[in-house]
Amino acid sequence: MGVREIEVFRVVMTTGSTSKAAHMLGVSQPAVSQAIRKLETGAGLQLFQRIRGRLVPTQEAHALMIEVDQFFVGFEAIEHRLKSLSQYGTGRLSIAVHPALGNAFMPRALAAHDLESRDIRVSLRILSSREVHQQVSTGQCDFGLMADEMPVHGLEHSAFMDTPGVMVMAPSHALANKDRIEPLDLENVDFLALNPEDSSRRRLEAALLGSCVKPKIRVETPYAHTICEMATHGMGIGFVNPIAAVDYLGRGLAIRPFALDVPFSSILLFRPNNPLSDTARQLIRRMRIQLEKDLRRLQRAISAVDAGPGARFSTPEHH
Repeated sequence: MGVREIEVFRVVMTTGSTSKAAHMLGVSQPAVSQAIRKLETGAGLQLFQRIRGRLVPTQEAHALMIEVDQFFVGFEAIEHRLKSLSQYGTGRLSIAVHPALGNAFMPRALAAHDLESRDIRVSLRILSSREVHQQVSTGQCDFGLMADEMPVHGLEHSAFMDTPGVMVMAPSHALANKDRIEPLDLENVDFLALNPEDSSRRRLEAALLGSCVKPKIRVETPYAHTICEMATHGMGIGFVNPIAAVDYLGRGLAIRPFALDVPFSSILLFRPNNPLSDTARQLIRRMRIQLEKDLRRLQRAISAVDAGPGARFSTPEHH
């Protein structure tokens, strides 16, 4: 059993037929069938049933495919890193960031970092927190930034942001004349919510239980920026990451603190035993500076409408 047979098996599982696999691999269909038979013989397993000239995967084949995919993800990460080093040396950074901070915060931080003068090339990937975790785990990026909805076991990590969320709505909304939003204000108003699996939404729902308030959800979405956009168009009130709200300052969005302290948290992820380059460490410092700058800007905007004690924004302690 060799890597070639494993590769053929993976392509057959992915394409669903030996003819398509042969075309993709640039070999004959009999060569594909022979490789599959060799793999089955070496493993002592039947991986496919032969039904009317077609290969139908067995349960053992599906179980093996899980391990094969993990192997090839690691192999592709090595290949990607080799290409990156050969083309750009160590002046290239690959970063995976969840959407709330990736869509606008990271561009601001990168612009402030002056990549041109530092001769740095960046691959910025905007991904779900689950995908960020996977990219860091498999070494496909130098570091990642995700929400706190994924376990960090097996990875080094550092708190990046732990800040109360804010309520957003159109200036014409009935609640926009309030200095801050109370839990009971959310009764019987259209609510724009993050998806149920979002950790901050779960924290919000838990906090509202004590007030016996259940928001009337009009739209669910995974993206805070989408909530801000819908709120701008008068579709309801939403609870979002404060950094996403910063992107809408001066763009026709009313931003108010919430009376309950329900945080949004973001975590920096690193591979263990893989020291960051000076280039990566300098960019992370810039990101922390930009975060503090953005939160101060939001604080000033909220204070301008005489916000109460619910408006407190700060960054977590870090070393």
